[in-house]
Amino acid sequence: MEVLSVVKVFVPATAAFFVGIVLTPFLTHFLYKHKLWRKEAKQTTISGAEAAVTRSLGSQQNETKVPRMGGIVIWASVLLTTLGFWLFKDLFPSTLTEKLNFLSRNQTWLPLFTLGAASLAGLLDDALVVSGRGRYASGGLPLHVRILIVLAIGALGGWWFFTKLGVNAVAVPFAGEIFLGLLFVPFFMLVMLALFSGSVIDGIDGLAGGIMAIIFAAYSIIAFFQDQIDIAAFSAVVTGGLLAFLWFNIPPARFYMSETGMLGLTTSLTVIAFLTDAVFVLPLIAFPLVAASGSVIVQLLSKKFFGVKVFRAAPLHHHFEAIGWPSYKVTMRFWVLGAIFALLGVVVALVG
Repeated sequence: MEVLSVVKVFVPATAAFFVGIVLTPFLTHFLYKHKLWRKEAKQTTISGAEAAVTRSLGSQQNETKVPRMGGIVIWASVLLTTLGFWLFKDLFPSTLTEKLNFLSRNQTWLPLFTLGAASLAGLLDDALVVSGRGRYASGGLPLHVRILIVLAIGALGGWWFFTKLGVNAVAVPFAGEIFLGLLFVPFFMLVMLALFSGSVIDGIDGLAGGIMAIIFAAYSIIAFFQDQIDIAAFSAVVTGGLLAFLWFNIPPARFYMSETGMLGLTTSLTVIAFLTDAVFVLPLIAFPLVAASGSVIVQLLSKKFFGVKVFRAAPLHHHFEAIGWPSYKVTMRFWVLGAIFALLGVVVALVG
């Protein structure tokens, strides 16, 4: 790999980190000035039952004191960095500035558009949550509305892949390709919805930020070795934005990522996974998301059909809190497991 390709990945990622660092004081001043946090602690679980155990956890005690919308730092730093390097090559044309520009129609337009559109939808949800008035003030957009938004974005993305990019098959490591034909579009939608369900991991200071940074870094490595350098750079820039967010989100958190962060991240991650044809390693690379989402599903089914709880609280990270683990220990152990599974996923993607 040529040196310029390495520079193209690391320089924008570093820039995104510092852009996020600079943006955050302005954002937090605005969020605290206008008290943009939940006005009441969330009272129920996803099933509608009383969330007595979850409300008692230490990680939930500041829910009505810490602002939401911290995810703005992530996608704003990504957008500003991407547009910055694109403008830079026009203002100061040279071989280097041309090389550093990673905004390309065939690799980064689609994930960038997805990140922006989904993040704005998440921002609407957050705005309703912090408004403190109206029927959606306690929980934002209803879950079924958010699911419909994700499915709509997934349908548009799947259609674009199928009709514009001519993609109708997916690679399975060590087994070759599976031809899907028209089923590619619903499969794309299903993967995006499954990733979105992993948004429940955003529940402890630093947890979601660290895990998502690891995941995007893993896909940056995969894209780099596939010689899709623009995707590698874009994924690295998202990682840089996430690390800037994480700088301020580690305990005690200055703000929460909330839906404007997770909705944009999970949907754009889906696009990147398909662009790199590394969809079937997603369960490995994004294992903490799978575990968090799976624990909620298991809990709901167990309570519905057997009347018993498998976990003290769900998602899984709250279960560990409920049995006595400090929140920082839960976060760091999830980071460690996330890094191990991400590394394993990268190896499978590149070797398989």
